[in-house]
Amino acid sequence: MAGGAREVLTLQLGHFAGFVGAHWWNQQDAALGRATDSKEPPGELCPDVLYRTGRTLHGQETYTPRLILMDLKGSLSSLKEEGGLYRDKQLDAAIAWQGKLTTHKEELYPKNPYLQDFLSAEGVLSSDGVWRVKSIPNGKGSSPLPTATTPKPLIPTEASIRVWSDFLRVHLHPRSICMIQKYNHDGEAGRLEAFGQGESVLKEPKYQEELEDRLHFYVEECDYLQGFQILCDLHDGFSGVGAKAAELLQDEYSGRGIITWGLLPGPYHRGATLPFHCSAILATALDTVTVPYRLCSSPVSMVHLADMLSFCGKKVVTAGAIIPFPLAPGQSLPDSLMQFGGATPWTPLSACGEPSGTRCFAQSVVLRGIDRACHTSQLTPGTPPPSALHACTTGEEILAQYLQQQQPGVMSSSHLLLTPCRVAPPYPHLFSSCSPPGMVLDGSPKGAGLCFLSLHSSGEHPSVWGTVFLFVPAPDPGSLGQRPHQTRLAALGQLHGCWSGAR
Repeated sequence: MAGGAREVLTLQLGHFAGFVGAHWWNQQDAALGRATDSKEPPGELCPDVLYRTGRTLHGQETYTPRLILMDLKGSLSSLKEEGGLYRDKQLDAAIAWQGKLTTHKEELYPKNPYLQDFLSAEGVLSSDGVWRVKSIPNGKGSSPLPTATTPKPLIPTEASIRVWSDFLRVHLHPRSICMIQKYNHDGEAGRLEAFGQGESVLKEPKYQEELEDRLHFYVEECDYLQGFQILCDLHDGFSGVGAKAAELLQDEYSGRGIITWGLLPGPYHRGATLPFHCSAILATALDTVTVPYRLCSSPVSMVHLADMLSFCGKKVVTAGAIIPFPLAPGQSLPDSLMQFGGATPWTPLSACGEPSGTRCFAQSVVLRGIDRACHTSQLTPGTPPPSALHACTTGEEILAQYLQQQQPGVMSSSHLLLTPCRVAPPYPHLFSSCSPPGMVLDGSPKGAGLCFLSLHSSGEHPSVWGTVFLFVPAPDPGSLGQRPHQTRLAALGQLHGCWSGAR
């Protein structure tokens, strides 16, 4: 891998995990597309940690996620199980039988109109009948259409999104999608509902061997595999699939990092028909919390991050976030941090919330998307600093000192990035009153590109063997989609209240 990247293999287990993953990979692709922008800061995150290079049947270079996903029969809509990037329209299966043949074709799902420009930009069927993929700039990211023919991007509506593949704008490798055919995604019968059902899936030789083969394919091409990150549904039988998969990884790849995100969908009876909005929030959190082991310079390995958070043998941590970080125009980072007073600014995203009386032992904090000019206070010479934070000379020093002031004695790891989290379409319209850099147009502090996320371990969580589990539920997105001018800071608090039962 270029630059000696320490590779990570991602597993997505379950349909809601697919929703979070679709937003997550779209965000990675958006970041790749902006990497050559002269206005962008130098690349702080290494895409080769998550992506792999390869070649199609025609020798075309590709760049695809290092990903294995599992879902149920009927969950892919128009997406082919083998993907679309490695197709060869010339190859047909040879038929030796000369007798009468009967062909049975399954009715095709219509393609989401939102993906039409994406498909035409990536490949064409040429006059000689060969499927050709257009060149990928620098071997990375999606290839845009010529400027003269580039259509205005379509924004998918909730009604047009049935499954996660309806808004996934990233091509997958043929080894990525693994379907569990014995259970159905839709309908009342044949559902994967219980932990034991999911656990038994990976006990069957067929599925266990298929998963192992895919793992070996991705792992063997890595120069330095640092570990695995698992996105796993907790509300159905995929909880058992995830537990068995984590056990398999620990047995076969001892010493590698394993971080698992347990995902719970929100109470959609409140108005939203699909988890399109809330999964976007969690994908944004995922894009930020994984920053430490994706850095180009001085990365923190997954194993080191897990060891730091696994204080005194604790294996479960909670997540919290401010999305966006409330930095108003004209404010500096010290100004913004001081306005929080003595309370930590993030809102819990985990199912257990943040019970009173808990003690934080260790935390990893990432703040991103703030311009360097806003990092420190620009005081007039001779003006006494209003706080110790205003006297600091770097943004990194300010963030570290703030965490020390708020939680003395807590082991803290902090990172301050210039690069924001990209929220390009099909990210839902949650920040309609924000400027492209993430600053608010109407003066209220709710920038779209700013994110402050914390992971911390406390003394109230049970010990769990093996992996570090991040239990992150999806909050109810109803108010976010209906009232775009509401500040996200307040909205996150309301979402947490909906989940915890408070009103």
